[in-house]
Amino acid sequence: MTNELFFRLTPDWVLRAVEKGGFLPTGHCLALNSLENRVYDLMLEDETHVVAKFYRPGRWSKEAIEEEHQFLFDLREAEIPVAVPFRFESGETVHEVEGIYYAVWPRVGGRAPDELSDEEAEILGRLLARMHNVGASRKVQHRRKLDSNTYARQSLELLETRRFLPPAWAERYRDAVLRIADIYDELSRGVPVLRIHGDCHMGNLLKGREGWFFLDFDDHAEGPAVQDLWLLLASRDPEILVRRALLVEAYEQFRPFDLRWFRLIEPLRGLRLIHYAAWIARRSEDPAFKHAFPQFGTEAYWQMQALDLEDLLRVIESRADAV
Repeated sequence: MTNELFFRLTPDWVLRAVEKGGFLPTGHCLALNSLENRVYDLMLEDETHVVAKFYRPGRWSKEAIEEEHQFLFDLREAEIPVAVPFRFESGETVHEVEGIYYAVWPRVGGRAPDELSDEEAEILGRLLARMHNVGASRKVQHRRKLDSNTYARQSLELLETRRFLPPAWAERYRDAVLRIADIYDELSRGVPVLRIHGDCHMGNLLKGREGWFFLDFDDHAEGPAVQDLWLLLASRDPEILVRRALLVEAYEQFRPFDLRWFRLIEPLRGLRLIHYAAWIARRSEDPAFKHAFPQFGTEAYWQMQALDLEDLLRVIESRADAV
């Protein structure tokens, strides 16, 4: 019943939930673009705007959400540009209504960049290093660990158990997933892990009048630092590789970075593809996902997934220092 309610949240329900948290919304309730959670722009009686985020039931425990929020408060204290949730009268940042956790945030302005200049890459490199210094100051207890088990092997198990993989491509997909997982295990041995953003692509950045702003820590995890760096500059184009080098050079002004960690980029790309397919599979009953991913589950979809992973393996294995 909780999932059914989440799939069909109405503005009236949202407004009542936020009122229970002690806020005074007007009737303005605008749904924002978000597949994983349900997010709304609300205007309060004092004519300020807030953003109410309703977390998908069953994904995170309350403790895990609070740990995400703690990371954000730690970052803000270190003057890293992030939004932190408001505290309710109880002092908590997470409330629950009818089995659905939610938090309320200030609305921030800006625009997501299409690409980064050299200077912007250097600025973000320094910011990421400072973010990771904060990330290394506490241990994760309730968040996911970004590794081959959580992102690859468990994803494969879900896809096989729930019979998403068509017989024609199941074996090739399985072989590619397990090979990428094994390579990641080998290359990540001894690489330190810490609290990271986890999904630090340019869509989760805003640039406004006051500079850069990091958004959406919903995939906050414990993982290697290079995960946040490569996602900002994910292409293999030579120009992007030069810019990535500038980002790392700036990063090293605040935190050491071992260039051997670059070997993890392609296996991490593979883990992301595998995890993404399982993420859609877990949401396949959500009407929003059916609309957003109409090709999911077809034989053509899994053919493309298997071939993409095999192509990626060829990239990884063609590099002499990859394994």
